[in-house]
Amino acid sequence: MEKVNENKFNAAELDDYGRTHIPKGRWSDTWNIFKNNFSKIVLINLFVLLFFIPSLIVVYVGSIYVQQLGTIYPFASNVGLGYFAYPESVGLAESLYLSSDIMFYSLLILTGFVASVGIAGGLYSMRKLINTNGTFTVRGFFRGVRLCYFNTVLPVTLFLIFFFCSVIVSDWASYTIAIGGNKGGAITAEVFMIIATVIVGIICAWFIAVGCTYKVKFKYLIKNTFMLMWGSIFPTIFMAAFSLIPVWITWLGVFGSLFTVVGVLIFMVCGFSYILLCWTSFTQWVFDLYVTPTLKKDKAAAKVNKTPKQIAEEQEEEQKQLAMELLAAGRSELIGRPIKPIDSGRAVKPVGAAFTRGDITRVADERKQLKDDLAAYTAEHENDPKYVEYNKMFAEREKALQDEGKKKGKKNKKISSDNLLH
Repeated sequence: MEKVNENKFNAAELDDYGRTHIPKGRWSDTWNIFKNNFSKIVLINLFVLLFFIPSLIVVYVGSIYVQQLGTIYPFASNVGLGYFAYPESVGLAESLYLSSDIMFYSLLILTGFVASVGIAGGLYSMRKLINTNGTFTVRGFFRGVRLCYFNTVLPVTLFLIFFFCSVIVSDWASYTIAIGGNKGGAITAEVFMIIATVIVGIICAWFIAVGCTYKVKFKYLIKNTFMLMWGSIFPTIFMAAFSLIPVWITWLGVFGSLFTVVGVLIFMVCGFSYILLCWTSFTQWVFDLYVTPTLKKDKAAAKVNKTPKQIAEEQEEEQKQLAMELLAAGRSELIGRPIKPIDSGRAVKPVGAAFTRGDITRVADERKQLKDDLAAYTAEHENDPKYVEYNKMFAEREKALQDEGKKKGKKNKKISSDNLLH
């Protein structure tokens, strides 16, 4: 991988949660996330699929429309079997393909505005799933839509425009060749348009990844996109191809309907999530390699100029955000109260096979000292903002649920991670 100039990044990480998981091995962690959180992967896929329905309808109706044209126009296949040849039918099929593709693929560009909702929420949720090792909420999905939609819909629209042009140029090339036009020029134009579409697609994928990860001005967003893509050009090409395995399987349907069926089933279960998971894992790896160290340096440099009061306020805000994130997991005594970390400086020395009354007394004293230390640590930290905020939120929610139950004359609801999210 080429070296990226780390001093040129101008960004701040886009987070409403605290990163709780630092991967030791990116791809083994990704596989573990896929394995251990498959139900969440399927749920994210379902939400993304929901917003792709208009696009899928346009593609399906377009294919049916073309098939019906094949039954209406016999072209030259049935001439002599009761059908008369249409006058000037040379290039008629190619012309019909061109006109129908212009109509339906232009509609596909419009449906991209809806599909971008699913992409924005899905990519944000997948990044959160990776960085917190399994945390996902429906509310977080739509928060991702609010934060990332603009930086998603622009590249998606740009890619669909190039894709539209690629399809139309391909149809035009087929029509030109059919009517005896310049074959070399038509093929050259088609190849160049396909290459341009692939390049723009990769650029747009990087644009979405950067825009859904960092708060950054638009000009720096474009600059950082090209910088990161060029600095990891060969891994980018490989991961772009690897991430699109469900697409390749579906595309193989031209050789047999079995591939189409398998591809559709994959997309219905986890195809979109697989693409997002692979691409997010790869881009987060690049960010951790180049961008994260730079942001840490900038944050450390900015911290030097801050007053102790400002630093304390920032730390308190970070702890409150951590409490909000832990809220979704359900109330836990392990989180709601201070627990002293394992301290190797104090331990109970076990007795041997042969022991005296003095050994028993020593063990009792050491256990008492440990309990006293734990009690002292709890008393010292029980008023830390993260514990106070965490317990306060549960107490307020519990009171609200009890009041609601009394008003309706129903039994009080039990506090759980399910009803806390509503």
